[in-house]
Amino acid sequence: MEKSKLYSILESFDKYEQNKCRKYVESPYFNRSEQLVTLFNLLIKHINRKNGKSITKEDLWKKVDATREYDDVRFRKYASDLLKLVEGFIAQQVYESNPLHQASNLIKAVERRKLNKMHSSSVRTARQLSSKQQHRPASYYYDQYKIERNYFELVELDRKERINYDEINFNLDQFFFAEKLAMYCGILTRKSHTDYNYDIGFHEPILDYLANTDIEAFAPIVQVYYQVYLAYHSPENADNYHRLRALLDKYGHVFTDKEAYELYVYAQNYCAFRLNEGKVEFSNELFQLYQTMVNKGIIFEEGRLSPWDFKNIILMASRVKEYTWAENFIEKYAERLPEDFRENAVSFNLARLYFEQKQYDNVIKQLRTVEYDDITYNLTSKTMLIITYFETDEIEPLYSLLESFRTYLNRHKEIPQQRRDYFKNFIRFTKKLTKVMPRDQKAIEKFKAEVEATEGFNVKWLNEKIAELESGRT
Repeated sequence: MEKSKLYSILESFDKYEQNKCRKYVESPYFNRSEQLVTLFNLLIKHINRKNGKSITKEDLWKKVDATREYDDVRFRKYASDLLKLVEGFIAQQVYESNPLHQASNLIKAVERRKLNKMHSSSVRTARQLSSKQQHRPASYYYDQYKIERNYFELVELDRKERINYDEINFNLDQFFFAEKLAMYCGILTRKSHTDYNYDIGFHEPILDYLANTDIEAFAPIVQVYYQVYLAYHSPENADNYHRLRALLDKYGHVFTDKEAYELYVYAQNYCAFRLNEGKVEFSNELFQLYQTMVNKGIIFEEGRLSPWDFKNIILMASRVKEYTWAENFIEKYAERLPEDFRENAVSFNLARLYFEQKQYDNVIKQLRTVEYDDITYNLTSKTMLIITYFETDEIEPLYSLLESFRTYLNRHKEIPQQRRDYFKNFIRFTKKLTKVMPRDQKAIEKFKAEVEATEGFNVKWLNEKIAELESGRT
């Protein structure tokens, strides 16, 4: 029973949602079957106990319909009917969370029922709700379109009143343009990851139209997505990025936290792309984006911080040498990490912070006895530890780690072959580096040529070591 769709949905509810759903199931408006109420309560009771004991359909039947022998067909019907009720409850919660949608439907109901006395009040209520909405995502303009469209149905026969064609058209345009631009921007970000050719249709006329129109006449959501498009379409023009950043700072408050997060990620990805091109000035831009997201709280989802965002924040703070800020960040926000990830995330990111500051003793303390579950953490931590052992002349533990790292790569076949080859080359060249003698110009040149000839391999640290050997420094 625990593997059923019904059980998994109920298991996702917190106590507050359980109680609300119980009232929904008990309501005679939605349900008149006592068996469904009993089945709901039994499942919720089992979920809340969390004692690890399984529950079978036969166990439930004894209390749901004890007067009959177990009937699998009838039990499945009970479960199916309860599932429909629970799905209805979930849909109802979404409906109730959007007062504009409710107000729009009220106008529609007033028109259908010819409730003339409610015309003005239903429209007034909808427009008052609209004016109070802080967040203006694309869906807001769809709701506005529906309100104006339903209002049109009320007044179209009354030729004395002004027909609201302008309002209908404006809100429909904002919704349509914003959604089309959002999809197109999503496609642009995926071009480097997939060979699939998406065809969303009609985006070129939209882009042409916006290019020849005063963009400031459009809603903030349209302005921002259009600027994302410009930044991605012409990445060499950094002014497009800076205008995007200015729009996010100006209009960030009118988006939900989730939508604002996604829009800032577009800006982050642009900076990452320019960094990969060697434009190091975008390190500071990327760090500032993360700072803004932290300060505005949009990087947190329900108060929680993703371990991957946590890692990237520390990485960028280290790159711009904001070490004190990074240490304070770890101390302040570690508790926001999911509990299962917290200990590993803190130890790994402290090690990275110490590594960037060349505090090699602290790096060793953080990493020497740790084996991370996450493969990315493991690959990066082993790389840092190898460099640390080399820099501190710990040759014996270095050789031991190089060999264990090779074994790790061979064992974990789930690591893409290209990545495994990269780290195997790193192991190979690090071992060779230990045997290249300073001032042995012939050996240095041979080593350098071999590193440079290895396709897809470029390690900043190895390049620095080669440069030191060439200059006679050790």
